Amino acid sequence: MIEIEEIGCCHVKVKVRGYTYIYIVYRKLQNWYPFPKHDSSPMAEASFAFFLLFLLPVALLALLFFLVRPRPVKIPIKNRHVFITGGSSGIGLALAHRAAAEGARVSILARSPGKLEEARNAIRLATGIDVAVFAADVRDFDAVKRAVDEAGPVDVLLLNHGVFYALELEKMELSEVKFTMDVNLMGTLNLIKAALPAMKNRKDPLPASIALVSSQAGQVGIYGYVAYSASKFGLRGLAEALQQEVVADNIHVSLIFPPDTDTPGLAEENKRKPELTKIIASSSGSMKAEEVAQKALDGIKCGNFTVSCNFEGIALSLATAGLSPQRSFLMAFAEVVAAGILRIVALCMQWSWYGSIEKYHSQRKSSSRRS
Repeated sequence: MIEIEEIGCCHVKVKVRGYTYIYIVYRKLQNWYPFPKHDSSPMAEASFAFFLLFLLPVALLALLFFLVRPRPVKIPIKNRHVFITGGSSGIGLALAHRAAAEGARVSILARSPGKLEEARNAIRLATGIDVAVFAADVRDFDAVKRAVDEAGPVDVLLLNHGVFYALELEKMELSEVKFTMDVNLMGTLNLIKAALPAMKNRKDPLPASIALVSSQAGQVGIYGYVAYSASKFGLRGLAEALQQEVVADNIHVSLIFPPDTDTPGLAEENKRKPELTKIIASSSGSMKAEEVAQKALDGIKCGNFTVSCNFEGIALSLATAGLSPQRSFLMAFAEVVAAGILRIVALCMQWSWYGSIEKYHSQRKSSSRRS
């Protein structure tokens, strides 16, 4: 049995089978969908169920379609200049391969001239396309500015460079912490500041892109990733603020969150990675560099602000959406609907991680007592 009673101008008390609920109802919605009062017929119950299960989701979708900002956009890369940092190996090299294969004019920047030449030869062999190479340290703004000026106006700036130390903060040298911050965060700012004036003044009317490769460790803090997570979390704040500054120039920011990726860098990381870090980080699995590159480019071309690379990454992005911009009203709908349940999932993950930490330290203490 359903009983509906109007309370004031915008509240409705609904009693369903002995349970009472209070709903806030806008006058327009109330006029559009008239609530039957004190109607216990099966038709009334079916009508109310239809309202809850169909009309409310449709109304929410319509509202989100109106609300999402910035608006959806498509960013072509064929015959356009794609500038990739960290492009001599790993994800950066895979991105260069993919962009060249899709018809882009590609420039890659890295520190080692030798590795850059190897990368250029590999791309030429695989695609038949020659790419421009520039040797510079991203921490050196003047060197970066010279490289960007020589390369010419950039349509898609893909900032993939990064360094990583998997170690507890107590065991890290301050020089390692500073190096991580300088490369991952300041290096990104240097590249953007160097390329942005020409990107804003470009004659090409098509939309441009600035894409930042972060990490799933830039969405959630992980044991042993103190400096790395700090630098990657910083990219999110940078990206959110930058998008507001450049949207009027038809420049669109993407933030890419890959999981552990099978690269030469990962092999080096694993040599020093604490045991607890391996246990916690393994929950998201790993991907090949080529797979990450494909997901990243697809996300950039769709103008997505958040680009996730696997199922766990999508769940993380939904759970940590917060105040990030969202172009897709369907993804916004998923964020709204899934928020509650994903918070429960996140708490379960934290329970598991902290359980692993407690167990690890308990075992260490027991071993110390025996020895």
